[in-house]
Amino acid sequence: MSAYGALAASYDGLMADGDYRRRVAFLERRLRKSPIPVSAVLDLACGTGTIACLLAERGYEVLAADGSEEMLVQAAAKAAPLKRPPLFLCQPMSRLRLAQPVDAVVSTLDSLNYLTRERDLRETFCRVRRWLKPGGLFLFDVNTPYKLRRMDRQLYMDETEESLCVWRTFFSERRQVCTYQVDLFRLRSDGAWERSFEEHRERAWSEAELRRHLTEAGFSRVRLTGDLTGRPPRPEEDRWQFQAE
Repeated sequence: MSAYGALAASYDGLMADGDYRRRVAFLERRLRKSPIPVSAVLDLACGTGTIACLLAERGYEVLAADGSEEMLVQAAAKAAPLKRPPLFLCQPMSRLRLAQPVDAVVSTLDSLNYLTRERDLRETFCRVRRWLKPGGLFLFDVNTPYKLRRMDRQLYMDETEESLCVWRTFFSERRQVCTYQVDLFRLRSDGAWERSFEEHRERAWSEAELRRHLTEAGFSRVRLTGDLTGRPPRPEEDRWQFQAE
């Protein structure tokens, strides 16, 4: 089972405050300024497909890849009513392989933080570069080291009428990794509650590390801003937005 095996069915309800439309509007403003016309877009680590579906609704030809079969089941169901639904691929980020290059690649909501090993981050950037057309944009966000470090020894709760999710977080300075221990309780049809447990890990990549690996993969004109803005990030920024060409 993948990291999002048990959580997949409840993910959208628990993440209802994700503000996806604002995020897609931000991405589209960047895509409109791309050096090349953007028609085909890859959503890398697409999760349950909300961003991919919103991009498809805006007229883009969307490919969407994720390493979790359970999350892609939710994504496919969500996309079914669309006239031109995304094409979903079950692929880990570091093993990305497409039939043909795309005009742009997006990755949202700290998906790249899940790459905790340097070789996986390096390989992912190389794969993205391989499947981007010359001049194409790579747009992604990450949780900042400031945010992940601040989450050490914290307890978070999300709930709906049918689910309760408890997140316990621990940050390792030595490994620069934040571990999320996730207890999920779901209401069954017989009125009983079923408990599942998952463990997630996110790496606190520094700006210097991300810039270096992007450059080594062949990207240029790397731009860093605060979350959903065009301004330089603040020291206490929770999320960074990267753009590379």
